[in-house]
Amino acid sequence: MEESKSKSLNFLEEIVQADIAAGKYPQGIFTRFPPEPNGYLHIGHAKSICLNFGLAQKFGGKTNLRFDDTNPMTEETEYVDSIKSDVAWLGFEWANELYASNYFEQIYQFAVSLISKGLAYVDDSSAEEIAALKGTPTTPGTNSPFRNRSVEENLALFSAMRNGDFADGAKVLRAKIDMAHPNMHMRDPLMYRIRHVPHHRTGNQWCIYPMYDFAHGQSDSMEGITHSICTLEFDVHRPLYDWFINKLEIFPSHQYEFARLNLSHTVMSKRKLLQMVNEKVVSGWDDPRMPTISALRRRGYTAASIRNFCERIGVAKRDNLIDISLLEFCIREDLNKIADRVMAVMDPVKLIITNYPEGQTEDLLVENNPEDPETGKRVVPFSRELYIEREDFMVEPPKKFFRLGPGLQVRLKGAYIITCDHFELNTDGSVKEIHASYIPESKSGQDTSGIHVKGTIHWVSIPHAIQAEVRLFDRLLIVEDASELGDDFVKFINPESLNIIDNAFVEPSLAQATIGEAVQFIRKGYYCLDRDSKPDHLVFNRTVTLKDTWAKEQKK
Repeated sequence: MEESKSKSLNFLEEIVQADIAAGKYPQGIFTRFPPEPNGYLHIGHAKSICLNFGLAQKFGGKTNLRFDDTNPMTEETEYVDSIKSDVAWLGFEWANELYASNYFEQIYQFAVSLISKGLAYVDDSSAEEIAALKGTPTTPGTNSPFRNRSVEENLALFSAMRNGDFADGAKVLRAKIDMAHPNMHMRDPLMYRIRHVPHHRTGNQWCIYPMYDFAHGQSDSMEGITHSICTLEFDVHRPLYDWFINKLEIFPSHQYEFARLNLSHTVMSKRKLLQMVNEKVVSGWDDPRMPTISALRRRGYTAASIRNFCERIGVAKRDNLIDISLLEFCIREDLNKIADRVMAVMDPVKLIITNYPEGQTEDLLVENNPEDPETGKRVVPFSRELYIEREDFMVEPPKKFFRLGPGLQVRLKGAYIITCDHFELNTDGSVKEIHASYIPESKSGQDTSGIHVKGTIHWVSIPHAIQAEVRLFDRLLIVEDASELGDDFVKFINPESLNIIDNAFVEPSLAQATIGEAVQFIRKGYYCLDRDSKPDHLVFNRTVTLKDTWAKEQKK
């Protein structure tokens, strides 16, 4: 039993388990989730959240939520608040809420320490000059003309940088490592740059800010982070991470890398998501077509479905593309268990039951969720005039069409079997209304008619129906792999990613629906009430179809 359990561990869990067995961290396991507050979190961040918090939970450790707020040019309090909301909604509690800006003074002193050891220097070169001197992966770089400044001069210049004596871009602080190093990140990397920009937490207290590579490892170290989990692109940054910790002689946090999440038909670049928001390609960060956690939540995804998805895709050492249909499978699986089944007609056509008494209303009891009998039943009003889906009727039905057509019989969900007697057409040839007769002995649950029909269709009673707007969301992109697209990726947005139906009709029970509440529109898909709803104007978002229709469409 123990052997099979150990086989199921991912490679990071194996590392942590081995470290614990070796007594490496007697103080316990500590991880952190370190987002930069320059946008809203997306489904890729959800994978990182589940991994960092999950590792700590599995091995009795703790996780910090630490904001990597070292770039005041792009960071906002709005993003901080949204990130906290998303992590909490996913079901995780952080041990401490921290910020890289908490450590600005200590990080500054670390820089002073490296200067004092002759391991850092102030460079007056421009960004273009620094880039030109860096060399290429196959040719060594060239030392900066300012590389051999004395320790005293560097300390004085760095202090003047802090005091605001220089303009943005006039000087930078660089580590003195090796301009011929095979790893480009080790060729005298930047540690500090000048930014005369107010910070969302520290205001105008600072005008120099540490680079990510200089702030990250030291922040981990100060917090006693034992396992610093990053995505694969930081693999080449690890030697620098270790170099800073080693030269500063501080707690040796260790960085480990895993494959980031790439999701098909989806933009996963925060920069491109921001572009879509700014260019109003979408209505905002929580537009339900976006892959952000807030957008998925608004669309009707549950925290459990996202956690399950992250668990299913696992933790890999190589980048790969995950099909979005797996994410959709996870939400279907979850909502199938918890969503009430209700009736909504998207493309209504009138059906008159000619032998049903005019003015009569009958309250039918319809089960809420066959997957969960404890959810009980609800009352659905039935009357002489109904709406049914236009696609459920054909003037000339082919064989094996088990819905409604001239002379055909079908069961109305939770109600009676009806027979189509005749129909009327509009001048354009479309069906205006359908006339049918019902069989009184065929009532659902009390059927003594002896008649068996193969088809069941949904409906709503016209006198009781509530008109609603329904937003049908689909894949964001028409191409599978967005990583191959450049800045003109907007050209590849699926024109069918949003279709709005403003003349749908839903059963009256949905007047009591709450924002975000999941329901299954029978035979249509899973939906939830959107926050744009008002008492006199219900708006429903399609979370996901009942089946994966996209794959079928792509094969046509």
